Amino acid sequence: MGNRLSKIVTRTGDAGTTGLGDGSRIAKDSLRIDVIGEVDELNSFIGVLLAEELSGNIHELLLAVQHDLFDIGGEVCIPVGYTAIKEDAIERLEAAVEEINETLTPLKEFILPGGVRPAALAHLARSVCRRVERRIVRLANAEPVSENIRKYFNRLSDLLFVLGRALNKAGGRGDVPWAHARVKKPRD
Repeated sequence: MGNRLSKIVTRTGDAGTTGLGDGSRIAKDSLRIDVIGEVDELNSFIGVLLAEELSGNIHELLLAVQHDLFDIGGEVCIPVGYTAIKEDAIERLEAAVEEINETLTPLKEFILPGGVRPAALAHLARSVCRRVERRIVRLANAEPVSENIRKYFNRLSDLLFVLGRALNKAGGRGDVPWAHARVKKPRD
């Protein structure tokens, strides 16, 4: 990479545009740039989760996800002709979901996001992941987007869900069940 990032203040975006990986310029409020920002936000949330005490396997898995997300940002930054996320990344997520889910009791009810702090952060990252997925679908309706990217975010949200459950279990806390039949207090 050399000195590519040695100059941070460039002033090239002062007029409301930014450069894409293919050298073209695009409005900063475009859907493509919105998606890139959403992917970056998700990567940051996963970084916060990684700041927690996690087992080595989970830490390595999430670190690999961060690298994937950075690659996805690069792929979205080059509108045509570049593919960073291959089928093996999706298969890695599927395998992790299966492996983690095997250690958990089957769900009989919906659960609420929460529990121990790392689990709550995993659920927060999952909800951000779902937002990213929706934005990618919107972008794909307007411009070409790799099918693998769409699949990746669908699998990643599944992973973050089971990870939240596993982190609650590891923290000595169970899932937080949704009490759909709870008694509602009358309003004053």
